[in-house]
Amino acid sequence: MSSTGETTLRIGLALGSGSSRGWAHIGVIRALSEVGINPDIVCGCSVGALVGASYVTGRLDKLEEWVSALTKLEFARFFELDLSLKGFIDTERLDGFLAGQVCGENDRIENLTKVYAAVSTDLETGREIWFTQGPVMEAVRASISIPGLFAPFLHEGKWLVDGGLVNPVPVSVCRSLGADIVIAVNLNGDILGKHPKQKDEPAESEGIIDRFTKTLKSYSPALFSGAKPENIPPALLDSIALSLNIMQDRVTRSRMAGDPPDIHLTPKLRHIGLLEAYRGKEAILEGRECVRRMLPEIQYVLE
Repeated sequence: MSSTGETTLRIGLALGSGSSRGWAHIGVIRALSEVGINPDIVCGCSVGALVGASYVTGRLDKLEEWVSALTKLEFARFFELDLSLKGFIDTERLDGFLAGQVCGENDRIENLTKVYAAVSTDLETGREIWFTQGPVMEAVRASISIPGLFAPFLHEGKWLVDGGLVNPVPVSVCRSLGADIVIAVNLNGDILGKHPKQKDEPAESEGIIDRFTKTLKSYSPALFSGAKPENIPPALLDSIALSLNIMQDRVTRSRMAGDPPDIHLTPKLRHIGLLEAYRGKEAILEGRECVRRMLPEIQYVLE
């Protein structure tokens, strides 16, 4: 039956990648549900896979509560200085978060009440990998493994990384799984042009960047004396963030031009940076507002 109760069309929801901007997906899902739109098929990439998994496993309330209460200090605890440089995320803490707010360790995709899929990337071949069965936890871990922040995820002998490298907004996956109408949530629509700002942060928010800076200062204090010269390159994580922004924007435009969604939602999120997950309330609100702005178009298409 229809998600609106008035048609037999199957509605697919494609939740795009976007790191900390991805909490907007929570607001989008909430706003759609409030007007009677409950998708039959949920496909996600990166943070979209994470939020989508929380939705289809019935844990969206827990995730929204956690996101809304997240502070800078608490988020900083997800990072660790790993001398192997395989990644900066504390995987043990990450797995605990996923098990508590996203999916159970025994949840399997084929047993869910809604059709679900997550997108990842084969690091060796560059091929797009779709998780349409198996443990939900593994699907999410593989899809969110942002290069440079997360260590690649080993699955069936293959090292997998973030699906945003190949399919940032998985419209094609929704259609392949049987969606007649696809609602796509693109978090990359206005990200280019966002530049990192130098600003003072409260002491409690010290995270990975602050610790790197302190370490570098101990080796060369002259690098950090006075104002930052214009010829000093961006910090490591700033470079990663801006590079990912460029890549995701270009790939998103290309993929969606070839397979456009029926409804295209683009929350305005350029003010939220790659590692600003503690701004969840802002992102959720903008997700809701985006649906509100587009509601006449959404209703027109569905009717």
